[in-house]
Amino acid sequence: MTTIPGFEPHRIPVADDVSLHVAVGGAGRPIVLLHGFPQTHLMWRHVATDLAADHTVICPDLRGYGASDKPAHGYDKRTMAADIVAVAAALGHDEFALAGHDRGALVAFRAGLDHPTKITRLTCLDVLPTLDMWDVMRGTSAAVGFHLYLMAQPPGLPEQLISAAPDAFFGHFLDAWTRDPQAIPPEIRAHYLAACRNAVPSIVADYRASATIDVEHDQQDRGTQFQMPVTVLQQDWGFGGEELWRAWAPKLDHRTVHCGHFMAEEDPKLIADVLRA
Repeated sequence: MTTIPGFEPHRIPVADDVSLHVAVGGAGRPIVLLHGFPQTHLMWRHVATDLAADHTVICPDLRGYGASDKPAHGYDKRTMAADIVAVAAALGHDEFALAGHDRGALVAFRAGLDHPTKITRLTCLDVLPTLDMWDVMRGTSAAVGFHLYLMAQPPGLPEQLISAAPDAFFGHFLDAWTRDPQAIPPEIRAHYLAACRNAVPSIVADYRASATIDVEHDQQDRGTQFQMPVTVLQQDWGFGGEELWRAWAPKLDHRTVHCGHFMAEEDPKLIADVLRA
């Protein structure tokens, strides 16, 4: 499987001679769905098919991931958010709802800050804003985020280490973060691993940006709040994430979800129902 069944694949140019692979299906009010790590747009296959009954559903592979271009630069979330706005515009949508999971949620977060008149509703799945993430990652609890620190290192070592055993590295997260292993069947897992295997430098660059320029951008916007309604779905991380999100999003609907990190695959009906509502 290379795209969502019933969806039409597109190659859409964005800034700086970069094109994104985008799957589009359905008809109606548009919603853009952004995937996380270590995945591609196929993580939305169940949710997107459900929503396509009454929405135009747009599922890009992020810059540097999947079948999208993998330039050497441009992995700050400001640039990646601009990519998504350009994709929507190319498809004829000046306004759209936006949902992101994991890395895609950080792109969605920046899109909501930078393009408030474009985003009608924002949903973020199982992530904290970048500044808050770094603040809460401390002590032994930070061990779960070892990859954040590894990929934050200067170019060279992270790429070399991960490229030496990419399937073991990326497969670790598919195993460790999933409560229901059947949610990611063998053919989808193989697709994710192959996509990541071919994108190690760009994936590392995405994470490195979150420890450098993304922090600078978010620090500049500390105190800015989202104008649109925001929904956040998170696992029970053992601390209250709601107050951290509410500082950014006064119109916040925060919910705890009782499944693994890959919630769009483990409980797609719940996610589709929340997005549709």
